[in-house]
Amino acid sequence: MLKPEKIILVTLSILLAVVVVLGLLALPRPEVRNLDSRGKNIICFGDSITLGYGANLGEDYPSLLGKMTNYPVINAGVDGDTSPEAIRRFAEDALAKEPLLVIIEIGGNDFLKKIPLAVTLKNVAEMVEEAEQQGAMVAVADISAGMFLRDYRVAFSKLAKEKEAIFIPSLLSGIITNPSMKSDFIHPNAAGYKIIAHKVYRCIIPYLNKNFLLREAKK
Repeated sequence: MLKPEKIILVTLSILLAVVVVLGLLALPRPEVRNLDSRGKNIICFGDSITLGYGANLGEDYPSLLGKMTNYPVINAGVDGDTSPEAIRRFAEDALAKEPLLVIIEIGGNDFLKKIPLAVTLKNVAEMVEEAEQQGAMVAVADISAGMFLRDYRVAFSKLAKEKEAIFIPSLLSGIITNPSMKSDFIHPNAAGYKIIAHKVYRCIIPYLNKNFLLREAKK
């Protein structure tokens, strides 16, 4: 039989846990669809920025993110990918991988190849919808930095809000103007990808925590 002081400690521990759970669930953050996602993996889907072009194996942001979150993270980045190309492989490279969360980073090559922003938005919106229909959370990332690709940042932010997805802004801010963070004119180096990993982590971790709590509550 537990002593009175131990009963008090156990009760206080339970009350503290409840307060923490309620506090996390009450955080004033945008609504995100599929917070109770039952998927297993974080899918980083995108172009060369996701692939990790310019850095060694294991220095890409998805690899670093996996170490930071302790979730399985799959790098589904393809060098040179545009949104029309990406949407054709989305089912195989993202939806078929038991996604808990899909992080979509695409648009830089659309800009370089002069694909209209309206087309890019349509393709990204379709990928977001497909992932959400499968029950995954989705994050939309943009590679803007200051005025560089500002119109993409504004458009992607609006899209994320409309689709109830997480928005990860300005991945290249602080990198694209800093030669010590880049491997070439655009692509980050290992130091740059580390910054990107931290930016992504800060945006997604509140929702991963909420997902964990919701899933635990249903057990």
